Amino acid sequence: MTEPVNLSAALASFDDVYSPRIVARMNDYHVRIAHARGEHVWHVHENTDEFFLVLEGRFDVSLRDPDGGVRTVTLAQGDTFVVPRGTEHKPSSPGGSILMFEPSGTSTTGDRHEGDIPGHVDSTTGHDLR
Repeated sequence: MTEPVNLSAALASFDDVYSPRIVARMNDYHVRIAHARGEHVWHVHENTDEFFLVLEGRFDVSLRDPDGGVRTVTLAQGDTFVVPRGTEHKPSSPGGSILMFEPSGTSTTGDRHEGDIPGHVDSTTGHDLR
């Protein structure tokens, strides 16, 4: 049996940035929430798309084209965006919170990443909320 999860209360229960908490499981997917602040790391998910919904603040996603060009998508509260599988991307935020929907076992730093993982980025497949 499952219980409802209040996202505001769930976000208030932790302070870590880029350290997602699993708020629901559906089939083989996790619904995760996270606080976002600062730069993430360039990474890619080879076999899955990545869905973002901005719950609070602003969230930017830089995308690297196959030719090396970069464009940045700026998202505000209520905006959604899907990073297509195989697309190198780098999230960043001046501060906010996000909801992600992705297959369970998906690493926050992708199947491969560029450079060192910053200390404030948790390389994880998600943490249980409770």
